[in-house]
Amino acid sequence: MPDGTATKELIGRTALRLFIEKGITETTIRDITSSAGIAVGTLYRHYGSKDELAWELFAESYMTIGRELHGIRIKEATARSKLEAMIRHFCNIFDKDTAMFTYLFLSRHRHLQKLTPRMPNPYIEIRSVINEGIRRGEIPRQDPDVSASMVMGLIMQMIDSRLLGQRIKQSIASLADTTVAASLRVVEA
Repeated sequence: MPDGTATKELIGRTALRLFIEKGITETTIRDITSSAGIAVGTLYRHYGSKDELAWELFAESYMTIGRELHGIRIKEATARSKLEAMIRHFCNIFDKDTAMFTYLFLSRHRHLQKLTPRMPNPYIEIRSVINEGIRRGEIPRQDPDVSASMVMGLIMQMIDSRLLGQRIKQSIASLADTTVAASLRVVEA
């Protein structure tokens, strides 16, 4: 007997696409089920509501990135190599799964306040690298929250220009060197 994983993935990918195209509020359960070719009851076997579906899509993706960045933080030796690998990872994720990253980007204001301190968090991982680098003397003394916000801001603004302003045409991964260099100037200044 199938476990429903394929159906749940179909619902998630369909909802992701519709949430990006129409917005979460404007997308209905019927839009999702019709587009996925499933019954309404099938969706409700996997999710209690559209809001639960929207949150789960956000939380799973956000926490996955947080766990991946944590792995990079543990693997790399220096603050510089950690930040470089993390920024490259962000750039590659965008190009690898633009739909997921677009959803994270567009829905972050709706969901970020629901995060708990125990949830893997990309911002916290970058902040931790900066804070550890300051403690080890690899990075000049500074406010790690401000620096982490500036690094994240560089990444997010580039993605914003790609998604919303259509000013950046090339792949985000192709801009990794530029983003890394700018980020290192921020934290090493």
